[in-house]
Amino acid sequence: MSDTYQVQPVSGPLNGTVRPPGSKSITNRALIVAALAEGQTELTGVLDSRDTQVMIESLNRLGIKVDHDPENCTTVVQGCGGQIPASEASLWLENSGTSIRFLTALCSVGQGEFQLDGNARMRQRPIQDLIDALAELGVDVSCESDTGCPPVRVKARGLLGGETAIAGNVSSQYLSALLMVAPAALGPTTITIQGEMVSRPYLDITLGVMAQFGVTIDRVQNDVWRILPQTYQRPGAYDIEPDASAASYFFAAAAITGGSVTVDGLNQDALQGDINFIRVLEDMGCDIKRDRNSVTVHGKPLKGIDVDMNEISDTAQTLAAVALFAEGPTCIRNVAHIRHKETDRLSAIATELKRMGIRVEETDDSVTIHPGEIQPAVIETYDDHRMAMSFALVGLKVPGIQIADPGCTAKTYPRFFDDLERLCGQTS
Repeated sequence: MSDTYQVQPVSGPLNGTVRPPGSKSITNRALIVAALAEGQTELTGVLDSRDTQVMIESLNRLGIKVDHDPENCTTVVQGCGGQIPASEASLWLENSGTSIRFLTALCSVGQGEFQLDGNARMRQRPIQDLIDALAELGVDVSCESDTGCPPVRVKARGLLGGETAIAGNVSSQYLSALLMVAPAALGPTTITIQGEMVSRPYLDITLGVMAQFGVTIDRVQNDVWRILPQTYQRPGAYDIEPDASAASYFFAAAAITGGSVTVDGLNQDALQGDINFIRVLEDMGCDIKRDRNSVTVHGKPLKGIDVDMNEISDTAQTLAAVALFAEGPTCIRNVAHIRHKETDRLSAIATELKRMGIRVEETDDSVTIHPGEIQPAVIETYDDHRMAMSFALVGLKVPGIQIADPGCTAKTYPRFFDDLERLCGQTS
């Protein structure tokens, strides 16, 4: 893909249907759990993106055979029954925070020495809280620098179990990583969450995937979990639903253009919390049609809102794009943790909106967006797939919007611009 992508404004409201690829969040959790399970598991609807590719490559390096068929969106995993075959491996995770956190915990189950690393941005992303929690469970694990960020080294002698605590205010992925490997421990494991848990719906995804593979967890108190040693059981074929975060861009396209866009394969009861982005659009004035296997957003005149996006923070950038076309300001708040994502997303949102001539107020955990005349601009994406996909939506209504480094969408949605162009061909 070229260095920049010129977004072409549409001539009218978008009207059409799209089905995004499989959920990254579910795909990477299902890969970890299937790897720990007994026997062979077939995953269907699997996302083929850079984040899932580095996960699959790493599992293979750990001696867990994974056969991936990107054309048919299927993956067959030969589970290790809780015993990692390799005694040493170096894993390269680029900028996939989900992968490095889940795999650090997975390596602790093994017997041997493992190193996990990534690109320059990965070396700025925190992982110390997970390291500390695993150390409390008897794992010899450390960051190789004094920053609390990768690279990570694990000298594994099996996961003993015991009691540990994990901070909840940086990333729910830490708790998810611990929960998924705890059944493979030699003894019972008790995990206590300290402080507020951010992005709690992602924890629900983890628990849902684990349950599908036959593992039970005892919730002792609201923020205390106890897991007994047990083996994941293969469920046969496990189907992965479309990515709700990716769906948000098409829902937003309907809102911005005043059109009607249907996303197939999702419903209000989807495992992913980001489906609740449609409620945010509903609060802004859109009409929502909820069916058993699809959701349709009908764009209407938009009004600005004040919204807590903590639990659906991966759609914060999507809302920032929609907010430009609303009547009155929109405040996106309680999202301080997105400063630790692929980039500092709060700062990136504010910087790029200002580049387009928009007035923005930024605090430690929020941005307030004041709609105004939007100026043509080349939008910097900071190697962040969500910056590219969300800010491209602005160009559907405003000429002169270009997206720098559009190829960064390969992280979770390699064919995003193809799907967007296909939808744009269906204007009314």
